[in-house]
Amino acid sequence: MAGRIKKTGKNIAFSFANQIVTIILAFIARTVFVHRLGVDYLGLSGVFNSVLRVISLADLGLQTAMIYSFYKPLAEDDHEKLAALTQYYRRIYLVIASAAAVLGLALIPALPRIINLDNEIPHLTVYYLLSLSGVVVTYLCVYRTSILTADQKDYMVSRAAIWVNFGKTTLQILAILIFGSYFAFLVIGIGGGILQNVVTSHIASREYPYILRKADLSGEEKKEIFKNIRPVLLYKLSAVVQDATDNLLTSVMIGTAAVGYYSNYAMIELQIVGFVRLLFGSMTASVGNLLVEEKAERRYEVFLSAQSVGLIISAVVIPCYTVLVSGFIELWFGSGFTLPPAAVAAIGVNMYLSCVQRPLWAFSDAAGLYRKTKYAKLVCAVLNLALSVVLGKLIGLAGILFATAISAAVTYVWYEPKLIFEEYFDMKPAGYYIELALNFLLVVALTALCGWLTGMIGGSGVIWWLIKAAVSGTVCLAVSSLIYMKTRGFVLLTEKARRLLRGED
Repeated sequence: MAGRIKKTGKNIAFSFANQIVTIILAFIARTVFVHRLGVDYLGLSGVFNSVLRVISLADLGLQTAMIYSFYKPLAEDDHEKLAALTQYYRRIYLVIASAAAVLGLALIPALPRIINLDNEIPHLTVYYLLSLSGVVVTYLCVYRTSILTADQKDYMVSRAAIWVNFGKTTLQILAILIFGSYFAFLVIGIGGGILQNVVTSHIASREYPYILRKADLSGEEKKEIFKNIRPVLLYKLSAVVQDATDNLLTSVMIGTAAVGYYSNYAMIELQIVGFVRLLFGSMTASVGNLLVEEKAERRYEVFLSAQSVGLIISAVVIPCYTVLVSGFIELWFGSGFTLPPAAVAAIGVNMYLSCVQRPLWAFSDAAGLYRKTKYAKLVCAVLNLALSVVLGKLIGLAGILFATAISAAVTYVWYEPKLIFEEYFDMKPAGYYIELALNFLLVVALTALCGWLTGMIGGSGVIWWLIKAAVSGTVCLAVSSLIYMKTRGFVLLTEKARRLLRGED
């Protein structure tokens, strides 16, 4: 138990440090990018990322399946099995890299229909091919580094990523400032990706030298792996299609420049959600251990503790983002870069669903529930596509974004908790649904309250924005803490913290 908590804490600390460095560099790079290259290139980059996410099998959950398959042999110290798994995944990733390259090349003729700009950008195909290369290089060594995640040593990857990202982004900023070159920006990004793979691969080989041995799995073991991979691939493919739909439809229906405006809001959202994801994602390997070693009651207690944190975070982060983000964008780039309030509200709703479900997803990932949830995610992706087209025509960007939230709410938002609660906590999820609904109402009320308070404060400029941020953050934290501090999950969490501080656990 104490070992799990210590490793989780270390992973969180290094992941947070990496995230902070990434945020600082991302804001500097985005500022330079927009001022030197313009919003059209920013929109182009967003569309390319969405297209490549759809064809990129690196994001379709194979790594999740790999990590899941490593848990047992790591616990049993089975070096032969770990070596065989690593070598087998290496071959799979070579096939995936080839497939991604072929699919990416096949999409080149469709680019003129996807990119919708008033001013033509030269060398469009060259930029796309470079972006595609950046995706393909991510496959180089990931089959080795997943063992670090499974063994709760993500902090080693994060530590290396801090230095590589710092160097890469600094060079990209200099390339834009000095040469004003999107081409150089992409080439440096590819080089950074290769270096990151080489460094983390070296770390994995050093920590687990036996994974370099020649070993093979039996036919039955390979069948079992594919049995686990198929549902993960379908689940993650559905998730990627759902996420990528927003940018692609925005580009086709509204314009590629609109993707650039939206991407500024999305970048801030993703950086904030990134902290939440790191907090709960760092728990996944520990939860995997928990599900194997502990009984239903203990599992539920750990979930309640994590959920109390998730509910408080959601009640603070979402109202503050929704109320303050447009003011921040205006200070950053100017009023011409802000989105309508309806679109901001839609981003806030999607952000809420992404934050509040993180504790549940930590359990879902650790339990490997993709086999049972894959079709819910697929239905969500199809429904999202249909709703996005309809609502996008009716109310524009806000409609496309609200479609994402609606499709999620009527599919996996209720279905995944049902599976987790019934199979791992031995109880019905009714209480969870009620708590989620009440938390959402609290978030809406706090958003309205903060909107009213910041409106009363008035004023413009950095100082006034900071005052509004301080007031909003204080109000949300105070109200949410008062509401949740007496819940069972929060009480369990504080009791656990006290025991750890006293060295009892």
